[in-house]
Amino acid sequence: MAEGGEGEELLRPPLPAGAPGPKRLCSRACPAGGTGAVHPRPGAAGAGSAGPGAGASGAPPALPESLLDAAAKRVAGSWAFERVEGRFQRIPEPVQRRIVYWSFPRSERQICMYSSFQPGRAAAAASPSPAAGPPPPAAPAAPQGEGLPFRRGIRLLETGAVDNVLQVGFHLSGTVTEPATATEPEMTYKVAISFDRCKITSVTCGCGNKDIFYCAHVVALSLYRIRKPDQVKLRLPISETLFQMNRDQLQKFVQYLITAHHTEVLPTAQKLADEILSSNSEINQVHGAPDPTAGASIDDENCWHLDEEQVREQVKLFLSQGGYYGSGKQLNSMFAKVREMLRMRDSNGARMLTLITEQFMADPRLSLWRQQGTGITEKCRQLWDELGALWVCVVLNPHCKLEEKSCWLRQLRKWGEMDVCPLEDGNYGNELPNITNALTQSSSHSQDSLARPRRTVFTRAIEGCDLHWQDSHLQRIISSDFYVSPSYQREGESLLFNSQGQPLWLEHVPTACARVDALRSHGYPREALRLTVAIINTLRLQQQRQLEIYKHQKKELLQRGATTITNLEGWVGHPLNPIGCLFLTLTEACRLEEENCLEISDAGDSKPPVYQHVPVVTGSQDGDESYLSLALEVALMGMGQQRVMPEGLYAQDKVCRNEEQIIARLQDLELDPVLVQTLRKQCILLLEGGPFSGLGEVIHRESVPMHTFAKYLFSALLPHDADLAYKLALRAMRLPVLETTAPSGDVTHPHHLVSVVPSRYPRWFTLGHLESQQCELASTMLTAAKGDMLRLRTVLEAIQKNIHSSSLIFKLAQDAFKIATPADSNSDTTLLNVALELGLQVMRMTLSTLNWRRREMVRWLVTCATEVGVRALVSILQSWYSLFTPTEATSIVAATVMVWGGGEHLLNSQPWDGRTDGQRSSSPALDDSGGRKSGRCWLGHTQVLAMEDSAHRRCRVRVPGWAPGLPAPGEGGAAASPSRTLPSSVVQPNARPFSAHPVLRAHSSPGPVALPF
Repeated sequence: MAEGGEGEELLRPPLPAGAPGPKRLCSRACPAGGTGAVHPRPGAAGAGSAGPGAGASGAPPALPESLLDAAAKRVAGSWAFERVEGRFQRIPEPVQRRIVYWSFPRSERQICMYSSFQPGRAAAAASPSPAAGPPPPAAPAAPQGEGLPFRRGIRLLETGAVDNVLQVGFHLSGTVTEPATATEPEMTYKVAISFDRCKITSVTCGCGNKDIFYCAHVVALSLYRIRKPDQVKLRLPISETLFQMNRDQLQKFVQYLITAHHTEVLPTAQKLADEILSSNSEINQVHGAPDPTAGASIDDENCWHLDEEQVREQVKLFLSQGGYYGSGKQLNSMFAKVREMLRMRDSNGARMLTLITEQFMADPRLSLWRQQGTGITEKCRQLWDELGALWVCVVLNPHCKLEEKSCWLRQLRKWGEMDVCPLEDGNYGNELPNITNALTQSSSHSQDSLARPRRTVFTRAIEGCDLHWQDSHLQRIISSDFYVSPSYQREGESLLFNSQGQPLWLEHVPTACARVDALRSHGYPREALRLTVAIINTLRLQQQRQLEIYKHQKKELLQRGATTITNLEGWVGHPLNPIGCLFLTLTEACRLEEENCLEISDAGDSKPPVYQHVPVVTGSQDGDESYLSLALEVALMGMGQQRVMPEGLYAQDKVCRNEEQIIARLQDLELDPVLVQTLRKQCILLLEGGPFSGLGEVIHRESVPMHTFAKYLFSALLPHDADLAYKLALRAMRLPVLETTAPSGDVTHPHHLVSVVPSRYPRWFTLGHLESQQCELASTMLTAAKGDMLRLRTVLEAIQKNIHSSSLIFKLAQDAFKIATPADSNSDTTLLNVALELGLQVMRMTLSTLNWRRREMVRWLVTCATEVGVRALVSILQSWYSLFTPTEATSIVAATVMVWGGGEHLLNSQPWDGRTDGQRSSSPALDDSGGRKSGRCWLGHTQVLAMEDSAHRRCRVRVPGWAPGLPAPGEGGAAASPSRTLPSSVVQPNARPFSAHPVLRAHSSPGPVALPF
């Protein structure tokens, strides 16, 4: 049996699961004469202790393995020793020694797996395979891993802290000395390990370790046995040694044993002696006697030692600290440990997951949340999702026995029927029906939505119990890299292959991906890779057929401007994470691993992964196709899928988080020419995908927006194909759920629309986040288009059409202004004009609505106009009635004009001699003292007077025909309304560096704002 899950064969029998039972009873019938036993050879103390290839690492290559060792190794890994004894009446001592020798675990990876939460491959020093000879010396431990039991055990071993090592049958013992520290004296601990069939079945250490995993002392003794087997004294099981003694030797043995430990064993020895001498005692009714060194019996389940009580206690402790970051981190580490055990095909994976689930279901917070009617916290929901996904992997084990699956099915149903069991959609499935469905005309549709079955986090695992792996087409896909369509196809076989003859797997996509995840999780990476390629070929064919369907419906859909075609079950944010599963499966095959790399989750920044192109092994027609390009392609297909927004806060938030996780992994890929070609090709298909693509020309009103995805595509495509990047990003700017029809009176100025929430508004809990992502996409395009007037105009129109939040538009205006006015170079006029245009739109949107940032917006607009130039400032002042209220115009606007130098611009550009209205001089006029200059200009029908002397700078704004206390002028040139008056406080000076003294007199409608764009 292969160790560590390194075998590739899929159809091997599974390893049994469960906890070890009691020690078996050993009895040997004594031959006639009582002395016919095989006597030990001279020097037997070390006989048989060194196996083939157990010499020094620098020794010449070992000789081929002997037939005895090959057979003993096979038997030791798969047969209980009792079965060997029952099969043969007499077993030669050399054979027994070799079986006992090879029964100890041979790989350090399992020791590492059971000594810390860290991944098994963290053991850089671990031996990669159960080779006959000892592994090479361990690499130095990384500083951040010094606290791990596995690393501490290596350090103890390398410092010579392990001593008195003795192996008696299937029992290993020794002492480990902890060196003295500044606070602790030197301590020596006795360690005992029992093992069977290459698994450690129990451990005991004098340190009193109370943890799920092994302590450093158990690690040190185990590694000593693996690395230095020739230095371990090896004896047969104690029952075999007693069998070789006669009566006198047995009596002497017992008496010496009692003498050596009389204070400890004398009461027990006398009790046993009394029972043996009593003919009716229970001990005389049993044939044979127990032997703790003889290994497990045939009926005992063979599995690694796992302290179930400690697992329960640790999970209960972590759940009780649910509000802390560290507790969720530890529970995720336990889930990672379960996956590692499944990958090593260790039966303790399902056993540990069962223990964790029991504690999760016993969490008292579940009842409290249910009574209060509140949803589960986000961190806890993520843990429950991982729990459900792990159970899907467990029940989809390719070698799961029917009785095991039936047992799991009963347990999963029992958990799922409990009232406190969390629902799959975050406890919103029954309490909060879809608002959109509730508003539709069809009452039957609404009733169906309300009456749908209850789906818990275990429902998908329960459904997975009905799946099997016996399909012949599926078996051929996962068993061969070169499985192609036969020359003569039978009826129905044409649907199983594409036009190139490559196999397809026609199954519900998330379910097919769950199979891939199960193969990965149970240590079958090659089989998972083959099934992944078949799924991608199926998705490609589906994409081609969708394009053909859209071509026939394109004219009708474009005329209608909307579509009802969408996927009710999206792949991004799905409980089974299908796209993430396929992407990880493909990238793991291309990942370059650094040698002696110790991955520590507690460490700081980890290095980004490095990938290389690995050609697809199947009969691909594309010579440049690799697993890495397939990973990029399937991620783009999944992210670009048009899908309806799910119900509930958690489900919608999960869509956003899953999308960001996939994009973060995509950003780790270094785009070379092969990947750029894949990216460009898939982007074109997404743009032409019609209603089946989230980036198609026509999408559903409640389709999940593509802003975050498009931002990644834009940044990735921009250096290689700018036209395609802008086309894609501009199309992704839409947010149909907020769009309303434009007023018929002004279709040429989309910025005149006011943000109005539609009456039939779906319950989108993440709408604020989606709008912020839309703003980020627009900001990215504005930054990239700096200096390009045509592209800036196109982006500006998209912003004015699709963004409905005044605060976000104001943020875009500020971003554009900041980018256009760098501190170390000249300003960019085109981008400044875009910032001003966005600012004007914000003023119009917030003029009649309340916004707590209105004063900041007004000041910023005047500042931006001043930076653009006096012409822009004059245009704003001419059209002040459509941008500002009279209070803002006479207080904030006038003051800001003077503060930022606008008055000086007017003063220098249009001076006045101070004597006759309407006359202008070519230079500022000086008074008699020569210390003051003044200027006046007409902005439309508004008169602005700017005066400056050695001590003051003042500005007066006069509107002819108006005085304080009279009604304010109407907007748009209409007569003044008696109901609207301007308070007299507005004419008071502002306490600012440059005082403003507004005096309004009259008003007439000015013309529209004209900007030099």
